[in-house]
Amino acid sequence: MAYRHTPVLPAEVLQHLNPHTGGIYVDCTLGGAGHARRIAEAFGPDGLLVGIDRDAVALTAASEALRLGRQSVLLKGDFGDLDDLLEEAGVPYVDGILFDLGVSSPQLDVAERGFSYQDDAPLDMRMDASAGITAADVVNTYGERELARILAEYGEERWATRIAAFITAARARRPIQTTGELVEIIKNAIPASARRAGGHPAKRTFQALRIEVNGELDSLERGLRAAVKWLAPGGRVVVISYHSLEDRLVKRVFEEFATGCTCPPDLPKCVCGAVPMLRVLTRKAVLPSATEVEENPRSRSAKLRAAERV
Repeated sequence: MAYRHTPVLPAEVLQHLNPHTGGIYVDCTLGGAGHARRIAEAFGPDGLLVGIDRDAVALTAASEALRLGRQSVLLKGDFGDLDDLLEEAGVPYVDGILFDLGVSSPQLDVAERGFSYQDDAPLDMRMDASAGITAADVVNTYGERELARILAEYGEERWATRIAAFITAARARRPIQTTGELVEIIKNAIPASARRAGGHPAKRTFQALRIEVNGELDSLERGLRAAVKWLAPGGRVVVISYHSLEDRLVKRVFEEFATGCTCPPDLPKCVCGAVPMLRVLTRKAVLPSATEVEENPRSRSAKLRAAERV
């Protein structure tokens, strides 16, 4: 199956990343290289692209799509380890960094990856299919209270406690092995009246499990903090998020690095010595246009935020 993924907010990414000739740019979520191709076209023959992805399939597809030769370094890894990855790439600094978060279209569309609640497949959900725990490990081994916490915290699921109880009861009879089995358990746990609104009843549970399996929020915070450190003055970081947990985290980290002095207001002068490291470029998140949503429905929940190193 060809690795096809339509990049979200492509014009807005270029506008806020503002790539220049000869610059060094990092795509932390390379995917099918849709954004990376546009960035490379903008930085010209003297620039360098560092592409990072956990997914070996994505890296293979990106290398074929880019064909940049010495203009690119593609690395398999988690952007939470951005410090180590950029040291491996041998770059002294970067002029721009892009994070396009969440699960890609090919990961959703290949049923065997276990990300989708629309198909019956093994419960996996690993972005790096070669390592780590699977969603089946989580639903079959985590305690009921821990499951409920994950569903409530990462999925913002109203029925988290009830779903966790139904999962625990079901796995006592036999292990839960497929996405289809889990969907049926979730449907049985949520009252019929609640299932009639708010989209697919399994959506929030699957989101929560995916975040837990891949450690997404921890990786995002570590990656963002490393990104700020590697940016050259005037360099920019652009983040596209797809749910409120990611967006709130990005906004909080940006605001923290843009704040500067943290001394109590009643002190006569600053004693902490902290200075702003970022200037936030997007006071409000940038959203896709109605036209883009119509052409690419998966862009509907996207929010873009950007900041510049000062």
